[in-house]
Amino acid sequence: MTTTTIPRQSGASEIGYDLTRRRRRTGDVLFRLALQACLVIAFVFLALLIGYAVYRGWSRLDSRLWTNMPSGLRSRMDESGVQSAITGTIWVISLTAVFCLPTGILGAIYLEEYADNTKWYNRFLEVNIQNLAGVPSIVFGILGLGLIARTLGLGFSIITASIVLSLLVLPVVIIATREAIRAVPNSIRQGSYALGATKWQTIWRQVLPAAIPGIATGSILALSRAIGEAAPLLLLGASSFVAFNPDDIRDRFTVLPITIYNLMRSPHEELQALGWAAIVMLLGILLVMNSAAILIRNRFSKRR
Repeated sequence: MTTTTIPRQSGASEIGYDLTRRRRRTGDVLFRLALQACLVIAFVFLALLIGYAVYRGWSRLDSRLWTNMPSGLRSRMDESGVQSAITGTIWVISLTAVFCLPTGILGAIYLEEYADNTKWYNRFLEVNIQNLAGVPSIVFGILGLGLIARTLGLGFSIITASIVLSLLVLPVVIIATREAIRAVPNSIRQGSYALGATKWQTIWRQVLPAAIPGIATGSILALSRAIGEAAPLLLLGASSFVAFNPDDIRDRFTVLPITIYNLMRSPHEELQALGWAAIVMLLGILLVMNSAAILIRNRFSKRR
């Protein structure tokens, strides 16, 4: 029996290999430290922003903030609140969700499961959805002012604002839903087809339940963007001072971002403190919405 011996690497080769491995390790460590530093910086600035807002608005962080209406009287500024802005925000975001989420999810299902990419109109839809995601919000406000408010005759009302905000975040919902559907393994679809299920039964009973974490996360984040928009609503009649709660979708309205902007412009310290308190409330709403997205994603991910 003959035995073969593997020649040992020379000393120079071993030294070169060790140097290369050390450089890679050093690069990995530096890259990880850079990522951690970016994360720490972001959290520090966020904590400073929240802390400063709480400090400036601490005197108005009580029940007066959401139970009282705004007041233009100098003698009642200490009792002024933002109830009308909170109610208007709830109206606008609720209608935005009603208009946007079903349309965006169904559109994503069509583009991902049914659309034939060889057809020109499907490719046209995909290109325009990608482009609309990067259009500035003020452009949607101009579109809503000219087409929806004036041409369609809906006026400066809640429904006009909701339609415009729905168009603004619709590409985000479609893109997020498509990514969630695309992440579902094809083996699930093939197994459903093998058991005799139709395409729609496969989508409804297998694909969509598996894609719920991504769909819910993208939808809530899209609504979080809509709730903080002010530029398009300035063109759509969101008044700076509304001392009543809207009762109908065609009523005048105001929202928290516009109310905050006008309160911070006031020369009176009482109204500025109210503006800071409203900022804390808006940040709290956004934090709750983002936390809900994380909880929904984690809950359905465990079920899978």
